Amino acid sequence: MSRALPLSRKLLALAASSALVAPLALAGPASGAEPVPYTVTPLTFTVQAGGRTCTVDADLYRPAGVDAGRPAPAVLATNGFGGSKADGSTDAIGKAFAARGYVGLVYSGLGFGRSGCLISLDDPRIDGRAAAALVDFLGGTRAADDGTRADFVTQDGAGDPRVGMIGGSYGGAVQLAAASVDPRLDALVPLITWNDLAYSLAPNGADRDTPGVFKWQWANGFYLMGEGQPLLVPSLDPTRINSLRCLHFVTDACDTVRLLNSGRYRDADTRKMLDFARSVSPVSYLDRVKAPTLLVQGQSDSLFNLNEAQDTYERLQARGVETKMIWQSWGHSGGQAPGELDLGQGNLETSYVGQRVLAWFDRYLRRAGGVDTGAEFAYYRSWQSGYGTAPRVPALSQKLYLSGDGKLVDNRAKVARGSREYRNWLVPTSHSESSLAGTTGLPDPQPYDLEGTHLGWTTAPLTAPVDVVGSPKATLRVVSPRTERVQDSGDAADKLVLFAKVYDVAPDGRKTLVDRLVAPVRVPDVTLPFTVELPGIVHRYETGHRLEFVIAASDDAYSGNRGVKPVTVTAAPDDTGTLELPVVKGQVG
Repeated sequence: MSRALPLSRKLLALAASSALVAPLALAGPASGAEPVPYTVTPLTFTVQAGGRTCTVDADLYRPAGVDAGRPAPAVLATNGFGGSKADGSTDAIGKAFAARGYVGLVYSGLGFGRSGCLISLDDPRIDGRAAAALVDFLGGTRAADDGTRADFVTQDGAGDPRVGMIGGSYGGAVQLAAASVDPRLDALVPLITWNDLAYSLAPNGADRDTPGVFKWQWANGFYLMGEGQPLLVPSLDPTRINSLRCLHFVTDACDTVRLLNSGRYRDADTRKMLDFARSVSPVSYLDRVKAPTLLVQGQSDSLFNLNEAQDTYERLQARGVETKMIWQSWGHSGGQAPGELDLGQGNLETSYVGQRVLAWFDRYLRRAGGVDTGAEFAYYRSWQSGYGTAPRVPALSQKLYLSGDGKLVDNRAKVARGSREYRNWLVPTSHSESSLAGTTGLPDPQPYDLEGTHLGWTTAPLTAPVDVVGSPKATLRVVSPRTERVQDSGDAADKLVLFAKVYDVAPDGRKTLVDRLVAPVRVPDVTLPFTVELPGIVHRYETGHRLEFVIAASDDAYSGNRGVKPVTVTAAPDDTGTLELPVVKGQVG
């Protein structure tokens, strides 16, 4: 079953006014620090991108007193998806860092604002090369279209400026894309961005090589915003138009969205889709990134979850790239917490993440000695002030067993024999989130699962708090004869779809779906056991609460099963499913 997002005036108005990203509106230095005056100069640059000659619209921020004799390092930034250099979360980056003595160059990404070209999803061969052309300007080897040159940026060599990048979401991935084609970048701070767009838009928690489950609300919301750019920002620039069939994106992007909406996933078509989505994703080019990288990802984010940042972090770490990671509270789904990074409030110096960003640039751009860039891994804790830190992301440390009586037990010997069944309907029967609610401010009903369309396993009430930090993992085996008969049809849509998730159940029975996150699964083969990687969480289960693991037949934020496919789950002490948790404090059971 596939679903398409209706063309809503409210979403078009949102696209016209702001980018779909969590707040990243920077201000000047916090009280007590004297801001540096600066000038702002609008510039344009003509660049070659994706076979087109395009204009990039930018603003240059130059601190007072910075000149050829007294150069300063630079910060380069661009917008989130749907934004521009002029939106509140992008131009403020230039203002904030100029006020702290950095040269700022803030630009509208290709296809957005008044920049030309098509939207190419931060393709390193296109968006990355365009960013590298702006690094040329900061390095003094090229001029802006009006002849302006930047001879006041600190240089590490001829044409090699001291420059870092910062930005969120679409403005995060472009940093990695740029660094993969331009080794001159000295420091990166990507916030709330992706590792693998194939996983982001159609995740499969069980097998990345099997087409996942279409995240139709998020994907169609962004598609609508992108296709509407020539109407929202009128322009006669022909480089912004592709065709009537694919107005403003590169053709492969439109084809990918159409395929996902079609609900038909033939092997050859899906392979092309996966290959394209990954070709424009860090997963395909991280081996070429060498710049020190501070990754900041949001816990409240169903678009780009914590697993995406962890995948990037571990890949860069394995290659010896200086990399650290922070899991802050907020992301695309909301979650802004008091005291967290909200630079519109001027808390760059006073928030934990803001201090880490300043230290990162002090170390790698100002080359200040003795700067502590902070813990390898840090995570926001909602249950107490401050961040927890660790030398690495916590490993799985406790295994629980799925009992036939619906209990979640800590010992295989406690597993009761039994079997239970659920079945899907032809319409969604579970709700995790309205995906755009976190960015539009629209109300969102509480999560639910209708009776008979899900199975749950629940622990006994906890005798002490249990803190979970990281990605739980479930190993399951299901029986579905109807699926077994059709799963090898050559169309992945015939495979079984289910959704795994963890709830926090209070003593009064109220249930909280942690960060409203679910793990969609398209089961590769129902005759074999399969393992599900759930989205990472940072959560405390309080004393007296219970942890519930659920598998559901559907979720209204995603596409679902083709036809009705009853599912049976059996359990015996020597053969049952498991749930593993990365517990950092306490013990379940």
